[in-house]
Amino acid sequence: MGVLEGKVAIVTGASRGIGKGIAIALAAEGATVYVTGRTVNDGDHDLPGTVGQTAAECTARGGKGVAVAVDHSDDEQVAALFDRVSADHGRLDILVNNAFALPDDLTDPGGFWEKPLSNWQMVDVGVRSNFVAAWHAAKIMVPQGSGLIVAISGYVGVSYTYGTIFGTCKSAVDRMARDMAVELKPHGVSSLSIWQGLTLTERAIRNLANIPGLEGRAATRPEDACTPEFPGRVIAAMASDPEIVKRSGGTFITAELAQEYGITDIDGRTIPSLRATRGSPIWEPV
Repeated sequence: MGVLEGKVAIVTGASRGIGKGIAIALAAEGATVYVTGRTVNDGDHDLPGTVGQTAAECTARGGKGVAVAVDHSDDEQVAALFDRVSADHGRLDILVNNAFALPDDLTDPGGFWEKPLSNWQMVDVGVRSNFVAAWHAAKIMVPQGSGLIVAISGYVGVSYTYGTIFGTCKSAVDRMARDMAVELKPHGVSSLSIWQGLTLTERAIRNLANIPGLEGRAATRPEDACTPEFPGRVIAAMASDPEIVKRSGGTFITAELAQEYGITDIDGRTIPSLRATRGSPIWEPV
């Protein structure tokens, strides 16, 4: 029996990438995982993966995957998701805010003024979407007196990576998680953010193969990378930690949490912390 048997989770933006890995890792510990994303059919996106495929893999790994097509820029679709979870289970134990509208030119060189204003979509789905999902989650978690809300962030919160808007978003995500924790802590609900380094998602693998010089950048060294399931393993450990509220409000480096909980990546590797070269989190637990 997994440590999350009987628990209900929502992982946003889980058609592929980090969200998919987290969803699968939570399901492998027995959780029922609602998998959200915009990709329903093969070919809807230029990268492989759909919400249905992720949900099926969650079920195959021992939990239960539930695919829900959600555009996290649409408040009505988000509200319907949480209404469904509440109707189905009457509870929600874990929300992982991972959905992020990455533009195709994210890793292209050039200043912010040389890229389209439409890149502001990262704020809409990446910051605002986190707040909307957490708002709905809190309405379920606060009455039950428990729950964990995790924001996926990165060293970019303090270290320039790729561009102005990207860094602004991740800094905002960290601060939002911290301030939500101040308000949620009296109700037994925890909120925190975790910092990922390079994660070998479908997009990252494609970029490393096709963008000259990318492997040599501080943020994209393959030897420092983890699989998409690695952060999910860490989140599963936190969600089953009876003293997780003591971490609420903090920003944590995933690799350091993994070492504290005795977690390795799926291949047995210990993922290094990049604190010394890429920066330290600002926010401590409240």
